[in-house]
Amino acid sequence: MTRVPRHPLVLAVKPVIEALGAQIVPLEAREPGDLPLKWEGVEVAVVRMAPLHGALDRLIEGIEREFGARLPQLSREEKQQAIKLLDERGAFTVRRAVEEVADAMGVSRITVYNYLNALHRT
Repeated sequence: MTRVPRHPLVLAVKPVIEALGAQIVPLEAREPGDLPLKWEGVEVAVVRMAPLHGALDRLIEGIEREFGARLPQLSREEKQQAIKLLDERGAFTVRRAVEEVADAMGVSRITVYNYLNALHRT
């Protein structure tokens, strides 16, 4: 199997790509739907986006990494901030997201709706 090149562009974008749940793939392993990474007009690798299945889980995991704790361990204020970040990142466009986030936080869905309503009132 061919390795991903240690190109400056690849090294620069790798943390962002991984945070999005995507991966950098060598050109030889390209599949339909992969996005090219170009440096001065030359493709150096491709980005394979993560499937939509599991996107909400990845968003929640990202928030937990940012806060350095699992969602249930966050204070009320931190949970409100986590809801704000999830909302900004589009988490609540996913079907049943409120219920899943509530379960992950250890709160009721009414609590999540209240946090969202407070955000959108301001």
